[in-house]
Parts: sequence; C-alpha cells; structure tokens
Amino acid sequence: MVALTRTVPRKHALEMLLTGDMLSAAEATRIGLINQNVELAQLESTTIKLTEKIAAKSSFTVSLGKAAFYRQIEMTTEEAYQFACKTMVDNLLADDAQEGISAFFAKT
Repeated sequence: MVALTRTVPRKHALEMLLTGDMLSAAEATRIGLINQNVELAQLESTTIKLTEKIAAKSSFTVSLGKAAFYRQIEMTTEEAYQFACKTMVDNLLADDAQEGISAFFAKT
C-alpha cells in the first residue's frame, strides 16, 4: 500500500486497494504504475536499450541523481527545491560534469 500510494494518483490507488481488481498493462501505464508496456518479444531488447542508455551516463551523476531523487521525496516542496539546487551545483562542480561540458562544447 505505501509504495502504491506514492506511485499512482490517490483515486487509482484507493480503487485498487479496495477492489483488488487486476489492471491491464495499458491501464497500468496510463496511471503511471509502470513506465512502459512492451510486447514480450521486445522485452529483452527494450530493457537492454534502457540499461545501456543509463550505463552510458556518468556513474557519479547517476548515483548522485538517484540519491537526490529518493531524498527529496520526503521533503516539503520548498526544502526539495533548495536541496535540488544544491545538488545541481554539486553535480556541475564535479569532475565528471566538467568533462561532459567540455565534450559538449567540443562537438559544437
């Protein structure tokens, strides 16, 4: 129940909890319970594509972003914005970010 109510809109979570009805994959996608709905035949290639996209990013930045995402969820909106600003500055000052910024400008 706890994870569900923090993932989908309250009215959908309450309906699911009170009825116990199963959802179709399309409905689960529509209400935000899952990110995307793919055919079984495409599941492996879709999963690999997503993991490769994430793995191609800076591990420092991914780690920082993931930790910040989970930490800010528990904060008030004002606290979350202050925390996010500090996190973005920390990220921009990191060696990985400087390398990425340099690479971006080298392409243009």
